[in-house]
Amino acid sequence: MGQGGMGLPGLLSLPGALSLPGALPAEPPLLLDAGHTVPPGGDALSHARSLDCWEVREHNSSEWCHFIRSNPDCRLDGGFLNYLDGVFCVFPPRLLPLAVTLYALWLLYLFIFLGVTAEKFFCPNLSAISTNLKLSHNVAGVTFLAFGNGAPDVFSAVVAFSDPRTAGLAIGAIFGAGVFVTTVVAGGIALVKPFTAASRPFLRDVIFYMVAVFLTFVVLYLGRIRLGEALGYLGLYVFYVLTVVLCTWIHRRQRGDGLAPPGAWQPEMPTDVEEQEPSGTNSGDYGEEYRPLLPSRESSLRILTSALSPLDYRKWRRKPWYWRLFKAFRVPVELVLLLTVPVVDPDKDDLNWKRPLNCLHILTSPLLCVLTLKSGAYGLYQIQGIFPVWALVTLVASALALIIFITTSNEEPPKYHCVFAFLGFLASAMWINAAATELVNILRTLGIIFQLSNTVLGLTLLAWGNSIGDTFSDLTMARQGYPRMAFSACFGGIIFNILVGVGLGCLLQMTSSQPLVKLEPDSPLVWVLAGALGLSLVFSLVTVPAQCFQLGQPYGVCLIASYLLFLCVALLTEFRVIHFSTP
Repeated sequence: MGQGGMGLPGLLSLPGALSLPGALPAEPPLLLDAGHTVPPGGDALSHARSLDCWEVREHNSSEWCHFIRSNPDCRLDGGFLNYLDGVFCVFPPRLLPLAVTLYALWLLYLFIFLGVTAEKFFCPNLSAISTNLKLSHNVAGVTFLAFGNGAPDVFSAVVAFSDPRTAGLAIGAIFGAGVFVTTVVAGGIALVKPFTAASRPFLRDVIFYMVAVFLTFVVLYLGRIRLGEALGYLGLYVFYVLTVVLCTWIHRRQRGDGLAPPGAWQPEMPTDVEEQEPSGTNSGDYGEEYRPLLPSRESSLRILTSALSPLDYRKWRRKPWYWRLFKAFRVPVELVLLLTVPVVDPDKDDLNWKRPLNCLHILTSPLLCVLTLKSGAYGLYQIQGIFPVWALVTLVASALALIIFITTSNEEPPKYHCVFAFLGFLASAMWINAAATELVNILRTLGIIFQLSNTVLGLTLLAWGNSIGDTFSDLTMARQGYPRMAFSACFGGIIFNILVGVGLGCLLQMTSSQPLVKLEPDSPLVWVLAGALGLSLVFSLVTVPAQCFQLGQPYGVCLIASYLLFLCVALLTEFRVIHFSTP
C-alpha cells in the first residue's frame, strides 16, 4: 500500500478522469482528511514513525532536504514545480524568509492568472456556447455563467480533493468562501447601498444553500461519502436549476408581458471598476472607439499583431498609476492566454473572428491541452517509444490550421466559427486546472513551512483569493445601482460552488471498485466552519424577513462583525487556544 496508493489521487484528478478506469488495482476506500495533513500511505516503518511532512521543521536544518526527498508524505502529486524541494533543498536555511516571500508573490500571481482566465476567456466562451445552444438567460445564468464565475473555486476543490493530504483545503475553501460571501460581501452591499431585497429569490437561494450545508455537515459527521450521496449533490443542483426556471416561468406568467426582471446573473457586469471593457480580450477590446469609420482591408500580419496586443496605449496614458501597475502584472498573463485561447464574442458583427490568430489557435490550443494534461505526462509520452504525442499533435494541428487559413477570409467568419468557442472553453479550462493545481501545491507547502492545517489555509488564503473577484464585482454592481442583483449573486454563486465542488470533487475519486470516499475531519476547525456558515445563513433567514426585506447599514455591520468574530474563533481554534470536543 505504500507507493502504490500514491498514484491514485493524481490519476483521479480532473485530468486523470480522462484516463482508463482499469489502469489501477482495486484499493480500499480513499481516506480524505478534511482537517490536517496526514500520511496517505507508506510502509510499516514510516507508519510506525508517523513521518508526517510537518515534522521537517522539527529536524536540524541540515536534514531538511533529505527528509523531504525520502519521505513519501512530502511528495506533491501533479503540478510542474516541486515547491517543497525548492524551499528545503534549493534555498539554504538562512534564506527561508526569501523563499517564503517569493512563494507568496507567486501565489498572488496565480490568483491573478485564475481571475483573468475566468473573466476574460472562460466566461465569454461559455456565454457564446449558451448563445449557440439558444438557452434562456435564466438557464444560462444558473448553469454556464455560474460555472464561469465559480470556475476557480470548483477547479481548486476538485484538485484539492484529488489528494488525501490536501482535502482540507477543499473543505476550508468551500466553507470559508461561503462564510465570507454571505457575511462580508453581503454586509458590504448593505453598507454601500441600502436596498429592498427580492423576497422570493432570496428565500429560495438561502433555503437551497442551507440544505447543501446541512448535507455537507451530515457527510462530514458520518465520515464518508458514497456514490449516491455524491450524485445527490449534483442532483440537488439540477433541482435548483429547474426550480429557478420554474419560478421564472411562473413570474413571467403573472406579469403577463413575457419579460423577466433581471435575476441574480443578469445583466453580466464587468468586475473591473476602472476598466469597463467588453468580456473578450482580443484586438477590438482595446481602443474600440478609435476604429476608422470607413472599413479598410488589413493584412493578416497587422491583424495578428493588433489581436495579440493586450494594451490600449491611449487608455494607458489617461489611467492612474495604480491601474497601470496592476495592468503591467496582467499583461504577460493576457498575452499568453491570447496566444493559446480563442474567444468567440456573439455581440460583435465579426464574432471576434481574427483569421491569422484563430488559425494559430488551432495549433496552440491542442498543444496546451496535451502539455498540461497530467502535468505534461501525456504530451511527453512517446508512441512506440519513438514519436512523442506533442509532435503528432503539432503535425495534425498545423495541417488543419493551414487548410482553414486557405479556405477562409479575414473579413467574414466561417460557418463553423462557433466550434472555436468550445475549443476556447477547453483551453481555458486546462489553464484554470493547471493554475489551480499549482495553487493547491503551494498552499500545502506554506502549510508545512508554518505548520498550519490545510483547513485554515483553505478558509483564509484560498477562500479570500477565489472570492476577491466576486467581492469587487458585487460591490461595483451595488455602487452602480444594482444592490438587489449583487445581493442575489452572493447566494446564487456559492450554491454552485458547494454542490458541484464537493459532488464532482468526490465523484472523480470513485471507481467501480471503490464507490466510497472517506472524509475524516480530525480538526475541530471544520466544525467551527460548518457552524459559522450555518449560523450566518440562519441569521439572514430570520433577520431579513423580520426587516420586511429592507436591508441597511445595521444589517451590514452585524454581518461583518460576525465574520470577524468567526475568524478570531477559527484562528484561536487552529492555534489550540480554544479547545472543542469533536463529534
